[in-house]
Amino acid sequence: MTFSRRSFLSTAAVAVTSGACGGRLAADEPALTWADVRDWGLEGRAFSDTEKYFDRLPARAKGVVRDAVWNLSRHSAGMLVQFKTDATEIHADYAVTSENLAMPHMPATGVSGLDLYARDTDGMWKWVAVVAPKSQAVKTRIVSGIRPGERDYAIYLPLYNGTEHLRVGVPTGATFIPTAPRQQRPIVFYGTSITHGACASRPGMPHPAILGRRLNCPVINLGFSGNGRMELEVGQFLAELDAAAFVIDCLPNMAADDVTAKAQPLVRQLRRAHPQTPIVLVEDRSYSGSWLLDGQRERNAGSRAALQAEYQKLRDGGVTGLHYVEGESLLGSDRDDTTDGSHPSDLGFQRHADAMEPVLRVALELER
Repeated sequence: MTFSRRSFLSTAAVAVTSGACGGRLAADEPALTWADVRDWGLEGRAFSDTEKYFDRLPARAKGVVRDAVWNLSRHSAGMLVQFKTDATEIHADYAVTSENLAMPHMPATGVSGLDLYARDTDGMWKWVAVVAPKSQAVKTRIVSGIRPGERDYAIYLPLYNGTEHLRVGVPTGATFIPTAPRQQRPIVFYGTSITHGACASRPGMPHPAILGRRLNCPVINLGFSGNGRMELEVGQFLAELDAAAFVIDCLPNMAADDVTAKAQPLVRQLRRAHPQTPIVLVEDRSYSGSWLLDGQRERNAGSRAALQAEYQKLRDGGVTGLHYVEGESLLGSDRDDTTDGSHPSDLGFQRHADAMEPVLRVALELER
């Protein structure tokens, strides 16, 4: 199945239920009207034939991709839901699949939280609030005291946890207009833990999400932590997607020999299915200690040289529509933009987006 294309749904088409946030109403809690996001759909959900609604690969990928990839595909990284409301407060009722809500180097807000954005009058998406979960099941007011007025909102789903269900609640009587997933072709990212979102503080902060907002384009996040390896078994599912561009960012999980063996077959697999779709190849980011540690520097240099060689062979072989991002541009020379010397902080993800944005604008023929 390809990327889902749904028609716009009005409020009349969405089943809603009224109820209190957690049972009996407290004195300061309004009656709430709830809407299940499955009734109008998510952006970033690439396949409709999934085992669970919020999975990133289809059920038929089980047993085709490696078990590690399959298990990571159950995370809801990159998915978001959009709606319009004039509510002065917004609530959420959701649950995640794993009790491991955080990691040593990544907070619960990023691993298992919800991230709320709103569109300002200038058309820019701006951050509003984040949910910091303390249990697998969460029923909470995300934000209150919102300035009056109807506006567009988006909620990003957990990065490193699966999502069981998600309902959005607003005070009964407020307008609530679901916004169906956009029908334009998405940018599809295939990569490692960095693409997956480690170690963003919030689900809206990985570079695929940042680029989606900057370029006003849907994105699909197929980052698989520790398991982005340019595998044809994954590539066959990428090839099913009607993408605006494919971004292949697997080098952090691949040594030079793997790059030499796998880069050309993956690109050619995608090119056979999509003769005109831009393909962006991304080098490995620099380890933060590589300026001082020869082993890290040599690891970066080896994988980069291998990718450069395969890129040139593809071009010499007549493959067109290829674009390239150099690894040294992905993080800053100050080496102050990772959490652990490898995974970007929020600053590092902003710098990743800064490096990729001009290349994607050229690939997509967008104005700067």
